[in-house]
Amino acid sequence: MTRLTIRIDFDDGSAIGPGKVRLLELLAETGSIRQAAVAMGMSYRKAWLLLQALEETFGAPLADTTTGGRKGGGAQLTDLGRRVVADYRQAEQVAFAAAAKPIGSLGRKAGDQAMRAPERNKPLK
Repeated sequence: MTRLTIRIDFDDGSAIGPGKVRLLELLAETGSIRQAAVAMGMSYRKAWLLLQALEETFGAPLADTTTGGRKGGGAQLTDLGRRVVADYRQAEQVAFAAAAKPIGSLGRKAGDQAMRAPERNKPLK
């Protein structure tokens, strides 16, 4: 199935793409960096390092975290984190709409049966 993915590269050499955005979305859904990492099949350390890299890129925290205790730790996206996800998903939708015809043509040439729009995830809380 043909699909469009977008990676946005910044002047400082950092980037954001579907993997980092999905990590943020899963963090928002699960309330946990560890659970988001497990859902993506990566280690907690890798997820934490990706989150740190994103925070360096945007110059502020994208997630608020609390350490464990009786109820355990947790994490939630900051307003900036929610805006980063929303802006990325909007850019993805705009790019898909603009490129739908040539992407479909390329997919047909490659023998794909269908073209898929970028996944729309649940709105972040």
